[in-house]
Amino acid sequence: MPVTLVKPALPYLASYQAALAQGWSPDTMRPQKAQEDLLQIAADAGQFLRKLDAITDLPIAPDAPHPPAFIMEGKVTLPDGSQIDRLPGFVRWIWDGEFCGSINVRWQPGTATLPPHILGHIGYAVVLWKRQQGYATAALQRLLPLARAYGLPYVEITTDPENIASQKVITNNGGVLIETFTAAPAYGSTPTLRYRIVLSSAA
Repeated sequence: MPVTLVKPALPYLASYQAALAQGWSPDTMRPQKAQEDLLQIAADAGQFLRKLDAITDLPIAPDAPHPPAFIMEGKVTLPDGSQIDRLPGFVRWIWDGEFCGSINVRWQPGTATLPPHILGHIGYAVVLWKRQQGYATAALQRLLPLARAYGLPYVEITTDPENIASQKVITNNGGVLIETFTAAPAYGSTPTLRYRIVLSSAA
């Protein structure tokens, strides 16, 4: 079955839970996010999905299409345990007949610039048993038109210098390395690569 992106929903939830139970985490820097999600699903699966399923505010470009999306309400926990307000954005689950991973995009309303505590517009995580098979590359390719529909002229994605596989995912989708920088202390103050993928000629 081809790789697709699906909107998180009850028909896919059991497969998502199975991946969490096997130790996969949607947050590559916070493995404990797997247990946090399992507890939230056990407490109220409908509420867990509804939090993801709230429609975003206006897209960046007032005349841009407005596809279904999620607004990430509340707080997000950084790797050092600190919490910040979530940015508008949406999540898609990577699917080939079963759950394969997740990919998300976030932005600041009215601008493509991100606050310093957000490393990039897009994050993704593929389950261990589906890696090295092109899933992340395919997922990113399918996500970029959705980001473009919200008026983003470009997206930036960061990765570690040692993560050659992630670098290939980005460059295979047109990403160009624009800088090497030191991540904020919340992310460990480690060397980090920043790539940019241009989505429109206006970037």
